[in-house]
Amino acid sequence: MPLRLSRTLIHGIFTVSLPLTTLAQDLPLTLREAVAHAQERAPTLRGADAAARAADAGVEVAGLRPNPTLSIEAENVLGTGRYSGFGGADRTVSLAVPLELGGKRQARINVAQAERAAAGIGLTGARADLTQRVTEAFVRLAAAQRRQDIAHSALEWAERAAHAAQERVRTGKASPIEEQRAQVLKLGADTRFGKAVRALALAHADLTQLTGDAALAISASWFDTVALVESAPSGQPSLSVVAAQAQLAIANARVDAARRDRMPDVTITAGTRRYGDSPDKAAVLSLSIPLPLFNSGSGALVRAKAQADQANAEGESAAIEAQQALAHAVADVADARAVAQTAAGPALTAAQEAARIARLGYAEGKFPQLEMIEAERSLAETREAALEALTDYHLAQVRLARLQGSIQPIYKD
Repeated sequence: MPLRLSRTLIHGIFTVSLPLTTLAQDLPLTLREAVAHAQERAPTLRGADAAARAADAGVEVAGLRPNPTLSIEAENVLGTGRYSGFGGADRTVSLAVPLELGGKRQARINVAQAERAAAGIGLTGARADLTQRVTEAFVRLAAAQRRQDIAHSALEWAERAAHAAQERVRTGKASPIEEQRAQVLKLGADTRFGKAVRALALAHADLTQLTGDAALAISASWFDTVALVESAPSGQPSLSVVAAQAQLAIANARVDAARRDRMPDVTITAGTRRYGDSPDKAAVLSLSIPLPLFNSGSGALVRAKAQADQANAEGESAAIEAQQALAHAVADVADARAVAQTAAGPALTAAQEAARIARLGYAEGKFPQLEMIEAERSLAETREAALEALTDYHLAQVRLARLQGSIQPIYKD
């Protein structure tokens, strides 16, 4: 019996499915999704991918042999007498085939393969750079969201404090100066909140430019924790060193190609010739070889060797710089981690407890307003310091991951 769905049931299915689709679109954006979206649309990756495809084609081109040359000649034509037309012409048809000697073709292939390897490394470097940019933008957006929350909380407290001060002045429990102080604090908190809102909008726009995703919320639960990130093996060279080694391999391959280019190539020609009106034919054979009288290829070889020396020096320099940068990055992560653990741990807990006691004491009339203001100021500074410490820690982790050649998000939601 065939299964039939009523129109009402079909409408109900679509009605239920639409909110699910909307819900999927409204889910917070994770770091992994942000990196994936950025990699799909980044012009730098498209350019690096095009360079890699061009290098692949270059290997194919390098392996092609020289084309033969077909020649058709007519001699003794357009003259006088019996040679006035083309009837008495000697006609020759020949095919010339150049023969590359000395392994030139393989040398070209080696150069193209080295260039292809360098293009692949360039693509990996572009991915690593993009991952770093997106992760840094993501971290700054997460920090901006928390900074706005802190500013909003401070503004709410300032409004309550201003109202409390107003009531105390109205009932004669405090002087008008106390109300003025509260109003000043409220104005300052309102200014800081407006600044935080604008900074959040700018950080959101920065991430949207990279990912093309205008999601209003992100998921960054890892931001509030100070955890060690799994790093790459210590013996693995950085991408900058690998890229320099690839350039050195290209230079060495070009030296070998320049050395082999000094050997002249041979061209073999074979054909047939017909003499005038006679039915007689004869074979035509020739062997030609260029004489290296003016250009022996020594200048090109000297240039290639100099470029190889330059690439070797740049590789050594890149290795030194990468080692120094990695050492500094590891130290920066350790320092930022220690500061973040302290600022977001005991220091923040103590400041929160001091502010809580000051608020209760002020509400009960046991503490003066200045002590409460000092406690709140200390709490705001401690929160800001904790947020800055966490931001610095995560950015240091991002820089370290980039130096280690990571192309994947360092945090997983």
